[in-house]
Amino acid sequence: MKAVGVVVEYNPFHNGHLFHIKEALSQTRSDVAIAVMSGFFLQRGEPAIVSKWSRTKMALTSHVDIVVELPYVFAVQKAEIFATGAVALLNELGCSSIFFGSENGDPDAFVQTATYMLQHQQALNQEVKKQVSSGMSYPSAMTKAFSIITNGEHTLDLSKPNNILGFHYVKTILENDFQMKPVTVKRLSSEYHDTLLPEMSGNIASATSIRKSIIEKGVLSDSSFFLPESSVKELNEYMGTFGLWHSPEHYFSFLKYNLQTMDIEELQEIYEVEEGLEHRVKKVIQKAGSFLEYMDLLKTKRYTWTRLQRMNTHILTRTKKAVVHQLLTETHPRYIRLLGMTKKGQAYLAKKKKELRIPLITKIGSLSNPSLHLDIKAGQVYSAPLHEPARTGLTEAEYSLSPLRYDEDNGLFLRH
Repeated sequence: MKAVGVVVEYNPFHNGHLFHIKEALSQTRSDVAIAVMSGFFLQRGEPAIVSKWSRTKMALTSHVDIVVELPYVFAVQKAEIFATGAVALLNELGCSSIFFGSENGDPDAFVQTATYMLQHQQALNQEVKKQVSSGMSYPSAMTKAFSIITNGEHTLDLSKPNNILGFHYVKTILENDFQMKPVTVKRLSSEYHDTLLPEMSGNIASATSIRKSIIEKGVLSDSSFFLPESSVKELNEYMGTFGLWHSPEHYFSFLKYNLQTMDIEELQEIYEVEEGLEHRVKKVIQKAGSFLEYMDLLKTKRYTWTRLQRMNTHILTRTKKAVVHQLLTETHPRYIRLLGMTKKGQAYLAKKKKELRIPLITKIGSLSNPSLHLDIKAGQVYSAPLHEPARTGLTEAEYSLSPLRYDEDNGLFLRH
């Protein structure tokens, strides 16, 4: 069986994702689609709108055959580390190709650019450091350094979010000599950061605009047109069970508590609290009455919203620099956490299981690992805004829930 891999967040799973996964299977002529999906907190430092279990259900009912979790230590990270962890997991699972959306849409452009940059890595790193020291944010510094080093010879725009991720996917493949073919498709209709639902014809909108509509209005009526029926069903069921769709504002009181009770020395130990930011957050939190107000006061030209939002998530989870730095000495994940599979996915894993070089986890109790402990803690923090008994239910699911199994022939989830 041939497998294609995708790196996803599905926050939530929408029609653009459905198009993407169908194209992935079709263009690569694969039998199985494997998704590496971020868990409770995402690459931009946001909490997922619904739990990883609900998003796994959305994926399995929409042509994804296997869903595995990208560990927290890789998921809530800048693009380079995020991509390294995700691509390594897809390689471990035997994917012959990786399929991703991009603003460019030409796989050769990614291969050529990544090859060139690997050949000039030292010069690039020096130029990035130079631009950052001048007060530029890291993403802007990377874009400018790339332009300077290449002298305009390459046309891949690394200021675009999906191009950036695609570049790092391909760079990881080349660096590690993975036997995985990169395939990309040009993003349709909406841009990644679009905040408004489109008014013209077409049923594809950005996940950002869908989330904004859902959370601000508290209903699915406007956004349901842009979602598969299974996603609408799962979102409604989640609200019925847990009473909310998660947003950064739900965590503001917990963030404020942490910031007000941690001293400067404790804050300095938190991952991504650098260059005196501990003093700035201590000052700003006293003035802010909401997460949005806090972020507006905190943001500067040097630090992007995304960079600061990730830092705040690490403050929420009290994730220390020493722990992350130690875990990242092993540049690839050391286990595969299986969240769900279809019957076809289960058949694929049965054939591949003996070839795996790292443990495939189906129950948390089967492995003790510092990275897994971070995943568990992230789940506990994620459940904090929920009322009992929902909070306990979601927390205990981490220990008690086996991978979800979906019978795609009958459209049913199997009891486990």
